[in-house]
Amino acid sequence: MTPDDVRQLHARLREQIGKVIVGQDEVVEQILTCVFCKGHGLLVGVPGLAKTLLISTIARTLSLDFSRVQFTPDLMPSDITGTEVIEEDKSTGQRSLRFVRGPIFANVVLADEINRTPPKTQAALLESMQERQVTVGGVRHELPSPFFVLATQNPLEQEGTYPLPEAQLDRFMYQVLIQYPTADDELEVMRRISTKDEETLEPVLDGPGIEAIQKLVRHVPVADHVMRYALRLVRATRVNEAEAKANPIPVVRDYVAWGAGPRASENLILAAQGRALLAGESHVTPDHIREVALPVLRHRVLTNFNAEADQVGTDDIIAGLLDTVSVEASDDRESAQMNEVIRH
Repeated sequence: MTPDDVRQLHARLREQIGKVIVGQDEVVEQILTCVFCKGHGLLVGVPGLAKTLLISTIARTLSLDFSRVQFTPDLMPSDITGTEVIEEDKSTGQRSLRFVRGPIFANVVLADEINRTPPKTQAALLESMQERQVTVGGVRHELPSPFFVLATQNPLEQEGTYPLPEAQLDRFMYQVLIQYPTADDELEVMRRISTKDEETLEPVLDGPGIEAIQKLVRHVPVADHVMRYALRLVRATRVNEAEAKANPIPVVRDYVAWGAGPRASENLILAAQGRALLAGESHVTPDHIREVALPVLRHRVLTNFNAEADQVGTDDIIAGLLDTVSVEASDDRESAQMNEVIRH
C-alpha cells in the first residue's frame, strides 16, 4: 500500500461516513487518526450528538466487529472481559472450566459513559488497552487485531460519576471534544430524518488493510527540528521540572498543577505522522504538531485551583503554549540538549 492509496481510501471513507454523519469533520478526522495510529479515543460531549452512531458507522465502513458496553454503577469487570463457567460433559459426567468471552473481544469497543462505573471496573480496560490481551484465571487471551477502545463521557451530568484515573486517561491517545452542530448541519439532520431511509454503507477497508496503514504511518519522515518542537511543547507543561522553572511560561506557571508525561511526546509525533499521511503529505511539519496538540495534551495536563477560579481550561493553556513555544530552540545550549536526547 502506498501513500496515494491511503489518501484515496481516506477520501472514500469520509464519503461513506458523510452519508450518515452530518458535519463534525474535525471529529471524524481525529477518530480516523486514532484508528490508523493504533490508538484509543475518549469522546467528550453532551447527549444527543450522535457519538454512538458515529463510532458504529466508522466500524461498519472499516468492516470491523463492533461491540457496545453501557457502563453503569453495577457493572463488574467480568461483564467486560468475560468469565469462566463450569461445563459438564453429559456423556461422562466430567466437569471443566470454559472461558466465555466478554464484549471486549471485538475490533471496536464502545465504552459508553465510561465514568459511570467504579474504578474497579474501569481498570478492567487497562490491560486490554495497553497489552491488547485479557488475563482470566492466569490464562492470557489475545484480543482481535486491530483493536480500539472508543469511550464516551458526558461533561455535564457529574452526579454519581467516577472520574477516570490519570493512568487510564493517559492510555487514550486523543480526547475528542464534540460540539453542537452548526445551524445548517442541524437543519440537514432534520431533513434526513424526515425524508430518508437508513443509508446503505459500502465497506472501504478491512482489518489487514488497516494494519497495513498503521505500519505505513510509522514510516512517515519526521525531521529532528520537528521532534525537538514536540518535545519542548510537552516538557514545557512540567511546571515542577527545573527546565520549566528556569524559563517559566506564565500560563503554565499560574495554572498547571502537573504536566504531561512521556506518552504525550510519543503520541504527538505518532498523531502528526498519521495526520500527514491522511493529508497526502510526504513528511511531518510543525503545523501537523500544532494540529494534534489539543486532542493529545488536553487530558494530560492537570490544572490547579487558580485555573478553576479564573475559569481557565486545559485548551486555553495549550493555546498559550502554542503561542509561546517557538519551533526552533531559543539558544544553542537548549538546541544541543534536545539533539542529544533525540540521538539517544
